[in-house]
Amino acid sequence: MERLERALFRLEQGFELQFRLGPTLQGTEVQVYTNYPAKGHKFDRLKFRPLDWVYPNGWEDDCDKYCRLDLMVAGSYQYYFSCGDKEKVGGGYIIVDPVLRVGANDVILPLDCICSQTYLAKCLGPLDKWLDRVRVAKETGYNMIHFTPLQKLGVSGFCYSMADQLELNPDFSPEGKHYTWGDVGNLVETLRKDWNMVCISDVVYNHTAVSSEWIHLHPECGYNLVNSPHLKPAWLLDRALWHLSCEVADGKFSEQRVPALFQDEWNMNALRGVLWQQVFSRLRLWEFLQVCVDEAVEQFRQRLQNKIKSCKKQLKLVQDPQHRRFGNTVDMNSALDIFTPHSMSPSDIQECCICFKKRLEELNSGLYEEMNHHAEQAINCIVGNVVYERLSDQGPKLGPVTRKYPLCSRYFSFPFKEMTFDEEMQLMEQREKACHFLAHDGFVKGNDLLRNCAVPGSEAYLRRELVCQADTIKLRYGEKPEDCPYLWAHMKTYTEMTANVFSGVCLINCLSTPLHVAEYMLDQARSLRPDLYVVAEPMISSEELQNVCVTRLGITSLIRGKQPHQQLTECERPHCKYQTCSVYDFLPRSTLVSMACCATGSIRGYDELLPCQISAVREDHQYTCWNSEARTCDQVNLQTGILAGKLALNRLHQELAAEGFTQVYVEQLDEGVVAVTRHCPSSHQSVVAVLWRAIKNPETQRHTEDVSPMFIPGHIQEVVLEAVTNSNKKEDKNINGLPECTVEIQEHIQLKDSKVVKKADTVSKHNSIYQEIMFEKFTPGCVVIFRVTPEPRCQEQLGALRHHLIQFSPQYQTGSLAEHSTPSILTEPLRIIMSKLTLADMNILLYRCDAEEREDGGGCYNIPSWLPLNYGGLQGLMSVMAEIRPKNYLGHPLCDNLRQGDWLMDYVSERLLAKGGAVGEVGQWFQAMFGYLKNIPRYLVPCYFDSIIQGAYTSALEAVFKYMSSFVQNGSSLVKQLALGSVQMCGAGHSWAFPTLSPHLKDVPYHLSDVTNQVEQCCVTLAAGLPHFCAGVLRCWGRDTFISLRGLLLLTGRHLEARSIILAFAGTLHHGLIPSLLGQGSIVRYNCRDAVWWWLQSIQEYCTLVPNGVSILKCPVRRMYPTDVSGPQPTEDQPLYDVIQEAMQSHMQGISFRETNAGPQLDNSMNDEGFNVEAGVDQTTGFTYGGNRFNCGTWMNKMGESEKAHNKGIPATPRYSFSIFVCLANIHHYVCKQHRYNE
Repeated sequence: MERLERALFRLEQGFELQFRLGPTLQGTEVQVYTNYPAKGHKFDRLKFRPLDWVYPNGWEDDCDKYCRLDLMVAGSYQYYFSCGDKEKVGGGYIIVDPVLRVGANDVILPLDCICSQTYLAKCLGPLDKWLDRVRVAKETGYNMIHFTPLQKLGVSGFCYSMADQLELNPDFSPEGKHYTWGDVGNLVETLRKDWNMVCISDVVYNHTAVSSEWIHLHPECGYNLVNSPHLKPAWLLDRALWHLSCEVADGKFSEQRVPALFQDEWNMNALRGVLWQQVFSRLRLWEFLQVCVDEAVEQFRQRLQNKIKSCKKQLKLVQDPQHRRFGNTVDMNSALDIFTPHSMSPSDIQECCICFKKRLEELNSGLYEEMNHHAEQAINCIVGNVVYERLSDQGPKLGPVTRKYPLCSRYFSFPFKEMTFDEEMQLMEQREKACHFLAHDGFVKGNDLLRNCAVPGSEAYLRRELVCQADTIKLRYGEKPEDCPYLWAHMKTYTEMTANVFSGVCLINCLSTPLHVAEYMLDQARSLRPDLYVVAEPMISSEELQNVCVTRLGITSLIRGKQPHQQLTECERPHCKYQTCSVYDFLPRSTLVSMACCATGSIRGYDELLPCQISAVREDHQYTCWNSEARTCDQVNLQTGILAGKLALNRLHQELAAEGFTQVYVEQLDEGVVAVTRHCPSSHQSVVAVLWRAIKNPETQRHTEDVSPMFIPGHIQEVVLEAVTNSNKKEDKNINGLPECTVEIQEHIQLKDSKVVKKADTVSKHNSIYQEIMFEKFTPGCVVIFRVTPEPRCQEQLGALRHHLIQFSPQYQTGSLAEHSTPSILTEPLRIIMSKLTLADMNILLYRCDAEEREDGGGCYNIPSWLPLNYGGLQGLMSVMAEIRPKNYLGHPLCDNLRQGDWLMDYVSERLLAKGGAVGEVGQWFQAMFGYLKNIPRYLVPCYFDSIIQGAYTSALEAVFKYMSSFVQNGSSLVKQLALGSVQMCGAGHSWAFPTLSPHLKDVPYHLSDVTNQVEQCCVTLAAGLPHFCAGVLRCWGRDTFISLRGLLLLTGRHLEARSIILAFAGTLHHGLIPSLLGQGSIVRYNCRDAVWWWLQSIQEYCTLVPNGVSILKCPVRRMYPTDVSGPQPTEDQPLYDVIQEAMQSHMQGISFRETNAGPQLDNSMNDEGFNVEAGVDQTTGFTYGGNRFNCGTWMNKMGESEKAHNKGIPATPRYSFSIFVCLANIHHYVCKQHRYNE
């Protein structure tokens, strides 16, 4: 059973989800459970219900039964399986996507159409001005507004550090007004109904602001020194570093080359020495890990004197729950087990105590070294952070050490007045004070982000590895609401309030939030708003770990790429520049994002070309308002930045998503030049965007002048967008954009009117017309987008092809065109043509391996640089395409072969045309369908070839099952798949023909021989195995034929074929045996003693299973051997029952002969004695016997062939003397029964 907890299954509302048993589970008792709520019930994540099995055929059959869920409610749901008495042997999650609605009529907004713009709420100003400021998003084509938290912020102003999760930011209420969450909700609803815009907001669960009043009233909600005493060493180190920082700021260590303003590596080396001498050596942090040796030895001595024994095997230290210095103790049971005195005399006890003390000192020494390793790592992290923040060109260059910008970030809050370090140490043991020393939030670079770095076992706070957010408090939820009732209730109220106002939420610090907490909170939100849109940025490269978050939380969209406000990790950092990209890269990057086939987003300010990102901490400017007519310093319109270009891009993005442009292809044309193609698989229209990225400023960096020409297949209908970025001097601190930067834009123009590209030539190759595009004046920052339609003739061919494919699926209705003149073979559905084929014809159409094909002068198709197909028929293609289809692996050699030429199409049609008759008609159908395929662009050929083959294959199977018995037609999918073995193994061919059946036999199939040009019998024969035993003399084996006859022919309803095979072998009866190898009856071997009994068993089953089956006993048999000593020659007919009598009578009388042509020419591995055949019936037991140790005349008849192994001519297992067959007893019983009833 698969465990799919990390696999992603995303479905839309209205889908039906089915659970079916895999092959390994069929026949076992399996039950499926899910927490998806039953109709009319509320969702409870912990409440699972069993699903009932549905039996589509009306009877209990594991092959086709399934459980079903009608998915009508959005969210994340879990399922698991039980198997027998084993619970939860496998399971996973499913996500049902929400449905977003906008406008007064609640029109559905497709999720892939979303264009979101993020707003820092604190830059919006008073609530009554918000509409004027967010109107910029509406006028530039966005349909979603993403707000950072609207709550009251902490003193730092960091937009994700909330002082009160329940209070609206008072800055939104101007003097004289008091806005509430209800007013925000009204504004959001106005945006949704009047502007067709959805609003979402950030939620933060992993921390709160240091200035939050509630966290000081309920310190149990954070990690403090009372509920998390393991943090005591880290807290002591944090306070010591703060005092050291203050002393460095005051210049106390200047003489030791540690000034307030660090300038070079000499200062860094000196800082290392100060840290070790003034901090770590004095703190003696190793004592928190060690044992008090004297106390432990005294306790050990008392236990020895009291003669207390133990059962432990190794010395074990016990962690002090309060994490005090020398607070750890020893498990005395383990000590007594290891250190045992020779006697209880005082001297022996003293000697034992000395050994015990020595061992404790060794343990303490190891713990001392362990803490020193932590100290070394802490020093490295502190020094590295100082280098980055104060010396590195990539850092913020904070300047001298001050109390505002200390030597390193503080890891814990200290809500008391300043005091000496010694006074602070005393507070650590006072519970009423220690509970207020709360750990700040942060993360560890390169660490597993799902791991909580504040819990026992993590030393991140002690080793100073945390990238700390010093204005936040890390929240401590525990495992369930009962562990911290106030925190869970507070955050639940916060979540419900957000869900009541907004259509969705964005999980900030998704992986830093405990998954069970986020699950619980989102469940509360969805209980109020079922169609909740959930966004998150997991910030992790592992797809499996991302899937864990996505599946468990029901995340709708993941944020890819870096948003400016999401790059900030520490609240003290000042403004920083947009990485190193130039203004010329803004529009190309936006184009690249807009061409993605998913929801897209940006941040307010980017489209206005802000020279530096708006600070998530310090920014106190307000966003500009929209004014379509004028442009002042506080207003923007389409002439600002790249707003006009972004409007065109957002409209295009939404149009492409709505019209089904689901296929995306990206190509690198030149350095910095990228082409992105969005393709619609139904209309086959494409939109091609060509853009020149300019990460470095082209004004100061050299770049190539020439761009290689581009070849676009099809007809360029228009230039959707053409944009050129021009820039002059930058204004570094202008939050309203770069007024001297302009973007020249043209929309919906003809190619001849373009200023940056021109059409050079039209090239025809691979049955497609390509437009050669030359780039002129195409410079960094330029964007050009083409709308491309198929060339008119190609459009007609595609439309006609899709029209003919509608018979297989209605999905081809879109884009289909009826022809004026349709090939006659295509005027009727393929199922009508298929109905003319016999099952023997189906063997040709669907199967035939390479050896069978070569008998007719052909062979299976060989894919260059890969492998030949397993079958010449459709199954050979279906098996390969079944592997290509799920992965859309268009780079497969089969797809390459189809794109490069028509060879495979010609093979499929010509192979069938050569057969003539009804099979030839199917070949004509393929030839006509491939005629369309050869006149469409080659890149489309694999897709439509698959559609044609798959449709024809499905039609063939439907026709096959109509020929078969009701047992197959009404059977399960497993029965149907097994029944296909009848078509696979049964075929007709002139080199495989049976001996001639009696001309007096009715319903024998005939055909005109291609070799003799005369009418001949053409009965099907059974191949003994594929691919080695399917052609020539080795095809027809008596034993194999009649073992499989019941399943392949009788149960499938192929009674005439079964009758022909039975009678054909009856005609070859010789010496009371039927042949082991048939070979048209003339090249035969009679060295198989059990084949005749399988033949007789098949006759019995024919009489029993076939209506009026006993009539076969009177059917005429054309015998080939009139006597045991004669060669093959025509004789008179005799009824089958006489042949049966002869076979059984010969065994009763005894059979003994030497094979004809015995010797190496017949079998070069057999000893001479092995050619002697003997068989008979023991008169006392009724069992058959025969053979000798050198022949193998029954089942498992492998003959040894190796002289080196000394087994040549010796059967692998003994096949002589007595052999007991169940079929023999059945035959005796049946013959007696028929005799009793005179039949």
